[in-house]
Amino acid sequence: MPEIKVRVVDCYVYHQMDGAIQFLILKRNKDKLYEHLWQGVAGKIEKGEKAWQTAIRELKEETALNPKKMFVADHVSHFYETHGDRINLVPVFGIEVDSKDVILSDEHIEYKWVDFKEAFDTLVWNGQKKGIQTVYDMVSNHDERIRWTSVELKKEN
Repeated sequence: MPEIKVRVVDCYVYHQMDGAIQFLILKRNKDKLYEHLWQGVAGKIEKGEKAWQTAIRELKEETALNPKKMFVADHVSHFYETHGDRINLVPVFGIEVDSKDVILSDEHIEYKWVDFKEAFDTLVWNGQKKGIQTVYDMVSNHDERIRWTSVELKKEN
């Protein structure tokens, strides 16, 4: 029987200017699993780490950006992995940033800031599409759920 695990997070990073929302998407390096796949910020939860802490750490590691606002999206992505015979449940976060100045880690080879439609069309996995759709809907509709699910950020973030 497959094991159910929460071991990774997905984050959809966005920047707002003059009412326009742009999303950051990253292209995976060729020497990584799922080479050349476009994705949001994502990563594995380390031992003793909470999922929201992973989201902040991965944002900084993969982009050198700091979160301005962060919330839990009303969506948990899921996928089955034959390796390990496990079903992964993936918490999804929306993260707003002030800067568009990305410094990539060696995990990715390219990035771009795009509108929602281009981001949605570029992402390939259904879980990614549902995740970014949920974040976009919540942000563009000024959804009350953002207030209810906000992650309190410390000044040093």
